Amino acid sequence: MLQNISQKFHQWAKGGLVLGMLVVYGFFAGYMMPQMAAWMNSAAGQSVTPLDLMMYYTPQQAFEMMERYGEAGRSAYLTIELTADIIYPLSTVLFFSLFLSWLFQRGYKPGNAMQKFNIMPAGSWLFDLVENTAIIPMILMHPAQSAALAWIAMALGLVKWGFAFISLGLVLVGIVKAALNGFKLQS
Repeated sequence: MLQNISQKFHQWAKGGLVLGMLVVYGFFAGYMMPQMAAWMNSAAGQSVTPLDLMMYYTPQQAFEMMERYGEAGRSAYLTIELTADIIYPLSTVLFFSLFLSWLFQRGYKPGNAMQKFNIMPAGSWLFDLVENTAIIPMILMHPAQSAALAWIAMALGLVKWGFAFISLGLVLVGIVKAALNGFKLQS
């Protein structure tokens, strides 16, 4: 299954689609998500950090953040988790997987094992969605607290960030390798 997904990304990795996904990703990263953060901060009445943007936190820190959000901030956070934080990661995985595919097609010959790493951003996307399924109940059950759920959410977030950082590292490797080949499609 992963090989089929990898092959699809390679088939779709045409310049126009990669650029189109860059525009979509840029819109979400540069405009929509800052707007969502401003809305959450306004609703909370102060500057707050959503749990899914934190690399590490203890259950106690998670519960303190939930309290800081306030009722309106938690409501805004819940709305963001159920809408924008589903669409934004999807735009991220599509852009980065297509960009990696495009780079690796220019950096490595077909069949090279590196070609399969174009699906690495999908790991970040998957764990982001699963992390959300742990954060959403924490928001809904507040003021009740589940240390186990907080630890699970934090651990899923760590895995998500791990996939994201590995993906960024692969982009750098892909850029260097493709540049060494003059960005010419390898055959």
